[in-house]
Amino acid sequence: MKFTQYFLATRQRPDRLIIHLEWIEYTMNNPLKEEIQTDGRIKLWASIPEMEGRYLRVVLLSDRETVHNAFFDRSFKP
Repeated sequence: MKFTQYFLATRQRPDRLIIHLEWIEYTMNNPLKEEIQTDGRIKLWASIPEMEGRYLRVVLLSDRETVHNAFFDRSFKP
């Protein structure tokens, strides 16, 4: 996996430290939903059983390899 500097900086926040890289990889490989933003970035969502089924949103750059953001999306409805 590749990461943007933005991701590396925000990953230091306490609410982001709990997100395991394995969960990001799982979301990239098994998205429940996918959307492409107007800027070409790709939003992916997956349920994470270890977090009581909360939905992780992973935002990739258009290359589909570089992680730009990852967070638990409270507003996502499958």
